[in-house]
Amino acid sequence: MPNATSAKNSRSTQDFVPISEVRDGIVVLKDGGLRAVLLASSINFALKSEDEQTAFIVQFQNFLNSLDFTVQILIQSRALDIRPYVATLETAYKQQLDDLMRVQIREYIEFVKSFTEAANIMTKNFFVVVPYTPPIAPAGKNPLAFLPIGTKEEKPQTADTTFAEAVTQLEQRISIVQQGLVRTGVRTVQLGTEETIELLYKMFNPGEQGKPMPLNGQ
Repeated sequence: MPNATSAKNSRSTQDFVPISEVRDGIVVLKDGGLRAVLLASSINFALKSEDEQTAFIVQFQNFLNSLDFTVQILIQSRALDIRPYVATLETAYKQQLDDLMRVQIREYIEFVKSFTEAANIMTKNFFVVVPYTPPIAPAGKNPLAFLPIGTKEEKPQTADTTFAEAVTQLEQRISIVQQGLVRTGVRTVQLGTEETIELLYKMFNPGEQGKPMPLNGQ
């Protein structure tokens, strides 16, 4: 039964992915941990003066020393996708009436294609992953309930309330990371739900680079 085998393989593959869902731009792991992904700007370190390089290193060191939680720095390299640029040139070629300009545009298109193929130009994106794992409450009754201190009975928390409280803690960490990096000259922006899903999809499907992400149910 090929269909049953295919479904079984699909489920077993998903078991290796530690992600439960992406909710409001936050990656929710199967163990309850949360992750926020920040897209960071780049700095051309080699073009800076020696004093500027030293200042950057000191500021970045201070940023790392100020953290009381771990962060992950991710660098993603991709081959430069020139198809949108070539499509724009093709449109200009079709709309151009001057024969000489048409020849020049066509030669330029071929030059861009051959140059990018020979040089293997790569683009790099820099990400900072900020984690937060909510504490696990001990099972059973409140261990302080037997003390005569007049503790009030706590109301049961819903899943949405627990998630919102965890996100608040995560947002505090995001603010610390963003403020620390901006002192080094690095700007960051948090990825939304769609951007995070696209990033994760391409990470887990490296062979699909350059292809559009399939829609649900397709």
